[in-house]
Amino acid sequence: MRFSVRSLLARCAFALTLPIAALTLAAAPTGYLHAQAMPAGAKKPAEFPRTKLTVGTATINAAVAANEADREQGLMYRKHLAPNEGMLFVFGENALHCFWMKNTLIPLSIAFINAQGVITDIAEMQAETTNNHCPTQYGTYALEMRRGWFAAKRIQPGAQVRGLPQVQLMQ
Repeated sequence: MRFSVRSLLARCAFALTLPIAALTLAAAPTGYLHAQAMPAGAKKPAEFPRTKLTVGTATINAAVAANEADREQGLMYRKHLAPNEGMLFVFGENALHCFWMKNTLIPLSIAFINAQGVITDIAEMQAETTNNHCPTQYGTYALEMRRGWFAAKRIQPGAQVRGLPQVQLMQ
C-alpha cells in the first residue's frame, strides 16, 4: 500500500486527535453531553435577583428564585458557578419541597432550610438526573451550591443561615 507524505501526515494528525477527544469527552460531566441548550425565554443568570447570605464564617452570593417560574428553572443550563455562588429557593409555604437535577449541568449540594433559617438536611445531587432529593422536615427555603461546598466549609444540619429574605407564609 502506498501513501503520500501528505496523506500519511493527515492520518497521523487524525490518529493523534482521537485519544485527546476521547479523554476530553470522558472527563466532561455527563450533563454536558446530554443536557438541552438554554431555551428561548429562559432567564439568564444575571437576571435573577441576588442576596448575600452567611453561614458561620462563609459568605454566599445567592441568586434568588422566589416565584414559580424561577424555581422551576433554578440552576438549569448553567455551566459553572463561582466558588461561593449558589441559588436560594424561597417558598411561600412551609412544606417538604423536593428537588431533581434534570437539565442541570453542575453537580450540586442542597441545604434544606426551615422558616427559622436553620439547615435541616443537606443532600448531594448528581448532574442530569431525575432522582428526587427531599428533606426530612418541613422548610421554606433551599440553598443549592456546588457539590461538596457545605462539606468543605464544615457546614452541617443545625447551622444557622443569616440574611434570608422574609417570607409571608400561606395559611
